[in-house]
Order: sequence, then C-alpha cells, then structure tokens
Amino acid sequence: MTLQKETADPGQPTVPAVTTAAGIELLGVRHRYGPTLALDVDDLAVPHGSLTVIVGPSGCGKSTLLSVVAGLLSPGEGRVRIGGTDVTDTAPGGRGLAMVFQDYALYPHLSVAANIGFGMRLEARHSRGAGPGRAEIDRRVDEVSAQLGLAGLLERRPAQLSGGQRQRVALARAIVRRRPVLLLDEPLSSLDAQLRAQARTELARLHRELGATLVMVTHDQSEALSIATHLIVMRAGRVVQAAAPDEVYRRPHDEFVATFVGSPPMNVLDHDRARWGWRPADGVVLGDGDTPEVDAMVLDGTVDVVEFAGHDRLVHCRSREGRWSFTEPIASRRAVGDHVRVSIAARDLHRFDPGTGRRIGSRA
Repeated sequence: MTLQKETADPGQPTVPAVTTAAGIELLGVRHRYGPTLALDVDDLAVPHGSLTVIVGPSGCGKSTLLSVVAGLLSPGEGRVRIGGTDVTDTAPGGRGLAMVFQDYALYPHLSVAANIGFGMRLEARHSRGAGPGRAEIDRRVDEVSAQLGLAGLLERRPAQLSGGQRQRVALARAIVRRRPVLLLDEPLSSLDAQLRAQARTELARLHRELGATLVMVTHDQSEALSIATHLIVMRAGRVVQAAAPDEVYRRPHDEFVATFVGSPPMNVLDHDRARWGWRPADGVVLGDGDTPEVDAMVLDGTVDVVEFAGHDRLVHCRSREGRWSFTEPIASRRAVGDHVRVSIAARDLHRFDPGTGRRIGSRA
C-alpha cells in the first residue's frame, strides 16, 4: 500500500487507509443479563465509513451493543451483519474489526512497540506465514507511531506513559491492523479535559484518513456532537434515535432526546395547554416596549441563578410555568432577583405529546 502524505506537511506520514469500509447492521438483536433485557434493538444500521457515536445514560446498553458487534457477547436473539456478511456466529477475530477498550488493555510487560504490533504478530503466528512478516510489522508500527506522536516512546513500558500517551498506544494498536471497522469503548474517559479536547480532534482527523467505519461509545453527549457524522441515542437498552447529529439536535425524536442531547439542555414545560420545548439559546429578552413575534411564546420570570459559561451567560429563571433558562451575551449584567420577559419564536418551539413524550411538531 502506498504511503500517502498530508498536504500541510510533506514530511509527516499519514495513517494508511483501509482498503474497504464496512457498514454494520443489527436485526432483532436481544441480549439479557439473567432476567434483565439489557439490549433490545429491532433494526439498526451504522453507515459504512461513518464516525458513529453512541450516547445515552449509564446502564442504557451502549457497551453491550458494542460488545455484541465485536463478538464478545453472543445475542440471545437476532443477527449481526458487517459489510453485508452475517457474522452472528463468527468469532471476534474473524469479523474484520479492531477494538479499543476503556482501560486500553495494554500489556504492562511489553514495550510500546511490542504492544502496537502484538495483534499483527499473533495473526502472523496463527496464519502460518500468510500474515504480515516481521519487516512489514515493524514498518507499520513505525508509520502509525510517527503519525500519533509515539516515535520517541517505542521502548517505554505502559507504566512510564501518561494517560494520553497510553490512549494513543491503544489507538495505534487498533489502527495498525487496518481493519475496516474500529470499535472504541469510552476511549477518552480517563483523560483530563484538555487531553480529551485534543483527542477528539485527533479521532476526527484519523477517521478522515483511515476511511474506516468508526463506532465509539461515550457518556459525553457534547463530545458526541462535536465529532460524530452519525449519532445513536440509547435509553434502557433501546435505540431511541439514530441520525445525523444536527438532525438529532434540531428534530429530537422525543422529550428524552431533547433534554439529553445538547448543552445546556433543552427547556421543556407546560404552557398554554400544551407541552413545549426550546433551546436556551433561542430565548430573546424583551425590553420595555418590545413586541414579540407573531405566535411567539412569552414567559415572565424571575432570575434564580446566573452562570458564567465563558463565551456567554446561562440565566436560570422561575415562573408560574416552572423553571427554565436562556443564554445571553457575557456583557449582560443580569442579577439574581431581576424580572425578565423572554420570547421564543414559533419556529424555535418543539411540541411534545404529554403522554408519550414524542415530538409531534412545532408551533410554526
């Protein structure tokens, strides 16, 4: 495979892309832990070549779904397909994928170089000469190490690395095998905020270069929105919504998705004999004499809390309808106890069914 070069830096090697990308399908998949139904997926498709991120509250089945795809768990019911091939009964090693675990699962007695090349050496041993040779393994390890900034750390042991460095070693070990599917289970959870931000950018860049299907589990919905090309929202073992991130954000399937995806979360309350939701950024403060738009919802409230959010302020209010919030510029001098009158345009309102929580339209 010809090594590609980045336009911005001809001397920096890029990760060789996989030859094909594979989509993933789960059809009627059920998995139980004892009497508990942990996973209940009727029909889910992960687009080939996508960076798909799975989000949801703790215990909703995210990691279980990933383990079923990987073959680490066998579903009690249903079928799993990768690249159009039924792999339900195929061992993990035969599914054409690689996985990065939450704890990185590095071998403490092996060097960085040995950890990265471990899977390929194992493959070569079991394939009786059909797998990559030693020279090819060393070449691939050098390429990926250079790309991920590990070239100077190849002789170190995992205990001598920082959390961010260990995370990159785990990624390198998965990437170096050039599998069409890469599964990542909370790969950034042990990193501090600054390293997480850097790693998110790195993952998005790697996805573009690899051309593989990446499926990542995270509990951080802001992280998911920032890098995903396809977003899956789960709750209680079920897929609530699967779509492009902007579609999930702009047209949430139900009240749960609306309040779970997005930071700060969507406001939802009862007003004018209906249940309405809106994003805090869509609230507009009305001054004395200001007239709201036609069909806008207008709330009169009292400021409870003002949060400094860096680029703006998040103002929490209470009114007869309940508690809600809106954002305004950092220069605002809003104070606790102030009275505010806030307008939300009809086009920014989401209407939810009070019984089922399903989104049933807007006010516009």
